[in-house]
Amino acid sequence: MQVGAQQFQDKLDSDGDGQIEISDLVPALSALFSNEQGEFDLSSITSNLGAGGMMDMVQSWMGDGENQAVSGEQITEMLGADKVSAFAEQLGISPENALDGLQEAIPGIIDQASSGGLMDMASSVLGQSAGSAGGIMGLVSGLIGKLFGR
Repeated sequence: MQVGAQQFQDKLDSDGDGQIEISDLVPALSALFSNEQGEFDLSSITSNLGAGGMMDMVQSWMGDGENQAVSGEQITEMLGADKVSAFAEQLGISPENALDGLQEAIPGIIDQASSGGLMDMASSVLGQSAGSAGGIMGLVSGLIGKLFGR
């Protein structure tokens, strides 16, 4: 989340939209990626993208190459307008500014969560391999759950 928070902050700074503290961004991003039980739920987000025909984009984020860009419309489709609005309100910014920052943060968060080192660690901790994109997301979710006791 720290990487995503930094990318979000950098995007807003470069646009001249003001400074949001990392200490405020990390919990807001964590809440944005949590399910109703308060658990980190990256797999459902990537599943939503896959179901929306955006799996190539998700796979670019999980691979070692360049991350494909995501639009504000795709983020709204992925997360839902209510979640985006609540996220913006939590940070005291407009939904449009929230979407601008999330366009930078989300690919970075998924990229970092699925990089080789984390995936190898997840495989060894959980005793399973990634296999497909769905398997990768299951590993990431499981590992994060173990790391944060969820």
